[in-house]
Amino acid sequence: MHLVTYLAGRTARLGAVWRDTLLDLRALSIDMAAQRTKRPRGEALLPGTMLELIDGGPALWARAQEIWDYGRKLVDRLDPADLRRRGVARPLARARLLAPVPRPRKNVFCMGRNYAEHAAERGAAPPERPVFFTKPPTAVVGPGAPVVHHAATQALDYEVELAVVVGRPGRDLTPEAALRHVFGYTIVNDVTARDLQKAHQQWFKGKALDTFCPMGPALVTADEVPDPQALGIRLRVNGQLRQEATTGQMIFDVATLLAVLSLGLTLEPGDILATGTPSGVGAATGAYLKPGDVMEAEIDGLGCLRNPVVAPGDR
Repeated sequence: MHLVTYLAGRTARLGAVWRDTLLDLRALSIDMAAQRTKRPRGEALLPGTMLELIDGGPALWARAQEIWDYGRKLVDRLDPADLRRRGVARPLARARLLAPVPRPRKNVFCMGRNYAEHAAERGAAPPERPVFFTKPPTAVVGPGAPVVHHAATQALDYEVELAVVVGRPGRDLTPEAALRHVFGYTIVNDVTARDLQKAHQQWFKGKALDTFCPMGPALVTADEVPDPQALGIRLRVNGQLRQEATTGQMIFDVATLLAVLSLGLTLEPGDILATGTPSGVGAATGAYLKPGDVMEAEIDGLGCLRNPVVAPGDR
């Protein structure tokens, strides 16, 4: 499933994408139950938020899959106007998507220097062990949302990354078992103020400013990503290719990162881990971001995360 969170009025709702259509999963669950029982529409069979779905575990995930399958058949069979009248779908192009997990419960875990060429372009040796840091929930924004070029920085940079979303809790995981704890994958752009990063002599401050963690557009369930180390990953600024690699070039693969991160630390449903960025960042070339730029972070099978850069006050 390609799951999304979208805004309906002022309410964040749980949806899924099929072709060019956004499906409302709760509304679909009511519609499906009514069609099968031939009774008036009753209660929804799914929760309203992504975190509630992830918390629900495998039984609820299977129910969501069944409802998504039902919705896909409706999209393939019915006229779009009929879908709108039934209140179960709308054109994707008209929807406002939020980050798949708009407000993570914890800081977003991140991995630094996980591609050898990126470490080299930053003047560092490849790490012998994973190097973790975090970004706060307040940094998270969704697809299309503006990234603010805060006045605090004169060296704003981009970093496309594969992000892992935990589905099952676990601690002290083995690499062999780690992927069984993954709910799905999404894209994160680890936006960074390089001058703040250097001035504060650690990574958190330069990566923690508001809007510095674009995420999305969808959360793709793990069954659709059989090998997270076989994905093309790239980033463009104003249509110009800046970063391009494959996730197979990671120094530490997803399973290893989860295993090491979980040593003595319980990973919980909804936790997010960004797995590092390939070479080509602005800090290596001097091509930093400026207001008016548009970033497109893309990973095969996961979609394209597009965000404009704006000046303070233009958000």
